[in-house]
Amino acid sequence: MDFLRPASWEEALAAKAEHPTAVPIAGGTDVMVEINFDHRRPEYLLDLNRIGELSEWEAGRENVRLGASVPYSAIMEHLRAELPGLALASHTVASPQIRNRGGVGGNLGTASPAGDAHPALLAAGAEVEAASVRGTRMIPIDAFYTGVKRNALAPDELIRAVHIKKADGPQQYSKVGTRNAMVIAVCAFGLALHPATRTVRTGIGSAAPTPVRAREAEEFLNAALEEGGFWESGKIITPSVAKQFAELAAGACNPIDDVRGTAKYRRHAVGIMARRTLGWTWEQYRGEGRTLEGAA
Repeated sequence: MDFLRPASWEEALAAKAEHPTAVPIAGGTDVMVEINFDHRRPEYLLDLNRIGELSEWEAGRENVRLGASVPYSAIMEHLRAELPGLALASHTVASPQIRNRGGVGGNLGTASPAGDAHPALLAAGAEVEAASVRGTRMIPIDAFYTGVKRNALAPDELIRAVHIKKADGPQQYSKVGTRNAMVIAVCAFGLALHPATRTVRTGIGSAAPTPVRAREAEEFLNAALEEGGFWESGKIITPSVAKQFAELAAGACNPIDDVRGTAKYRRHAVGIMARRTLGWTWEQYRGEGRTLEGAA
C-alpha cells in the first residue's frame, strides 16, 4: 500500500487524477477500521491532513460552507445555531476522540447508510462540493447516495466542502443504538422545519440500503400544515396528523435484519422517532412564534 501525502489542494486533485483508486483519508475514523479488519486493502491512501482549507468553515448570509474535514466537535461548538440538526447528530458520533478527528466529508465518502450525519444533511437540503482537475460541481444531497456504500463521485473527484442552508426553523435528530455511546445506529431520523418555504424535510439513516427521505410523509405533512393553517396559527398538531406522519415515515424504510436489530424493529423505531421529532420541532416553532409575538 502506497501513501500519498499532497501539500496542497491542487496536488491532491492531481494525485487523485493520476491514481483514481486512491482512498482519501483525513480523520481516518472509517477508513482505518476497514483496513484494520482487512475489509479493504487499497493500493493507495491519499492523506489530506496537510490541506488546511478542508478544516475551515465559512458562515455566509444564507449558507454555511463546511470544509470536508471540519471535525464534529467544531460543528457542536461553533455552528449549533446555524446547523442545529447537524450539531445534534454530531453529539451522537462515537467518542470525544473520534468527534475531534472525524468529519462530514468522511461520512459522505464512505456513504454508509448508518453514517450519523446523513439524516441531518438530507433534512437540511445540503449540497456536496466535489472537485477534480476537470473542475468543480455541486451535487444535491438527494442525488449523492447511489447504492450501498456508493456515492455519486467520479473516480477522480474529491469532496471539498458541504454547503448547507442556515436553519430558518427548528431542527431535530434522533438515534437508536444498542447502548448510549460508541455505537453504530440501529436507525436514525432527522427532521427540519423550513418556515420560509412552509415545508418539512426528513432524513432516515440505517433503515434502507442508502440514507433516504420519507417523501410521502413530507408531502402529507406539508399539505396538512398548509390546509390546516398551522404555520400561521402555531396551533398544536393534532394526534391524527402526527400518527399518519409517523406511519408514512416508517413506510419509507426498507431495512434488513442484522446483529443490531430486526427490520420490524427498525420500522417501528423510525415511526416513533418521526412522531417525537415532529412534536419537539413543532413545540419549538410555536414557542419561537409566541416569543416573536410578545416582542412585537
